[in-house]
Amino acid sequence: MQYNFDEIIERKNTDCIKYDFAVKRGMPEDVLPLWVADMDFRTPPFVIDALVEKSRHGIFGYSESGQDYFEILQSWLLQSHTWKVQPDWLVKTPGVVYAICTAIRALTHKGDGVLIQQPVYYPFAGSVLLNERRLVVNQLIYAKNRYAINYEDFENKIIENKVKLFILCNPHNPVGRVWTEEELTLLGDICLKHGVTVVSDEIHADFIYPGYKHLVFANTKPEFAQITVTCSAPTKTFNLAGLQVSNIFIPNPSIRHAFRQEMAKSGYNQLGIMGIIACKAAYQNGREWLTELINYLGGSLNFLRSFLSEKIPQVKLIEPEGTYLVWLDFKQLNLSEDQLEDLIVKKAGLWLDKGTIFGAGGEGFQRINIACPRAILERALDRLEKAIKDLIQ
Repeated sequence: MQYNFDEIIERKNTDCIKYDFAVKRGMPEDVLPLWVADMDFRTPPFVIDALVEKSRHGIFGYSESGQDYFEILQSWLLQSHTWKVQPDWLVKTPGVVYAICTAIRALTHKGDGVLIQQPVYYPFAGSVLLNERRLVVNQLIYAKNRYAINYEDFENKIIENKVKLFILCNPHNPVGRVWTEEELTLLGDICLKHGVTVVSDEIHADFIYPGYKHLVFANTKPEFAQITVTCSAPTKTFNLAGLQVSNIFIPNPSIRHAFRQEMAKSGYNQLGIMGIIACKAAYQNGREWLTELINYLGGSLNFLRSFLSEKIPQVKLIEPEGTYLVWLDFKQLNLSEDQLEDLIVKKAGLWLDKGTIFGAGGEGFQRINIACPRAILERALDRLEKAIKDLIQ
């Protein structure tokens, strides 16, 4: 491979949330972190080069993206996901969670029902509740190590709670599902029927494993585009979260106007210049790098699968179809949530994301981030194996 994803890069003492704030977040100083969704790989060299070149220019005044920025986005989305976006659809925000909160305020009123599908990315629930909306949960069905949607419950929850907004996670974090055309169409038809707007978080869209294909919800059926706010970003794909750049596509003019108006109330106007520079460089030059990264992640997933099967069969892998975040089922150990947390943190010395923070159905699960050099993943699994062996002996 052209790029070395086995290189271990020291991240301590770099103001890194993942490595430098364990104690402040209630973890032991020496814990090995595989939790938050950023990667332990350097962003691609062509992105670094573009940022260095801009730094040498030495002026960081108010900035805006030009036509080339949109054209680069349009080309990436068309080639990657066969979705042709239009210039007037684009609204740039500092992050996807910011966009979700903006959409909640713009498209609903206090007390309105907003539906999510738990277990799901935990800021969804927080975004609903902190904005004083009513949280409505359509819990995913877990059976035979795979997740599916309960459509009857989905529609009933919309009707019973007069739901105005649905936040879709596509691909789904943390359960790793890449929703099919049939699944998305069923969801979308129900939303159309009941006048529900959809905010589709598609930030993990570029991490899809062989045999699966990401489908943009708004592109699944022409009518869906008119009810959808699609959230995308280069930040997960190219490890740029600290540069705060995301691209939100809203085809419906009235929804877009409401979104922009709410965004203006927050005082936010332009992206930072480094986010613009990095986004352009990543999407313009990043396809080969991403292909190699996905191949590497596939190898790490194979390693994880074999390790669990051979050495820790009590822990079940929920096969991910996409994302670099893997959902693990620890329920066979028959531990309480406190006991499981003690096993992971104190006995194994690992910092994972405990399943309960993802909401209903998260009990007995942990989320692990495999986007790290293989040697770090192996070290983490060795610790976990020892802790579980000591537990069951």
